[in-house]
Amino acid sequence: MSLVKLTIQGISYSQTQNGAYALILNEVDGDRKLPIVIGAFEAQSIAIALEKEIKPPRPLTHDLFKNFAERFDIVVKQVIIHKLVDGVFYSSIICERDKIEEIIDARTSDAIALALRFNAPIFTYKNILDKAGIYMKTNLMDDENSPKEMDESLSNSNTYGVEDNAVTGSTYSKNSLTELTELLENAVEKEDYREAAKIRDEISKREDSNLK
Repeated sequence: MSLVKLTIQGISYSQTQNGAYALILNEVDGDRKLPIVIGAFEAQSIAIALEKEIKPPRPLTHDLFKNFAERFDIVVKQVIIHKLVDGVFYSSIICERDKIEEIIDARTSDAIALALRFNAPIFTYKNILDKAGIYMKTNLMDDENSPKEMDESLSNSNTYGVEDNAVTGSTYSKNSLTELTELLENAVEKEDYREAAKIRDEISKREDSNLK
């Protein structure tokens, strides 16, 4: 079976499915998305890994695993989402130490959180993408899409994920850059990483706008 490389498009929160987050993976050489429902802790850990400028004052569980692995010269080479059973994705972490390769079973959310920290590629098999991949009309990163519209985009597609724009949405448009920097520092100190990600998005948007 042929492997298909995936990238992370973003993380979303669904108002229609309480407490559910969706990790949206994107087919590298195609237009299909692979939405995977994950827990709040895993969503936070992945969001922190995506936000390179946010440094937690204490290591998260996946950061601890990375530090432990590096101390013993273990490298995560790649992650493969290798099975889909009853709507649940199963993944493997391909590791290497002293040129010896090991395969470790893992939850997909944990595997991807580690892949990000090791800059390791993420793959799935073509038959899994054929079964669970979808073509989304809405864009996760588009602030004009309402949570209801995004939820319906996925729930009506008979998929395994839900979507809205809670992670990328901003409520800080009226704050100055100086205020945003202070709010970002406070959020990180309080270990409120979801809020820190929102603030960092607003800062990045301002900086990009100033460059134009």
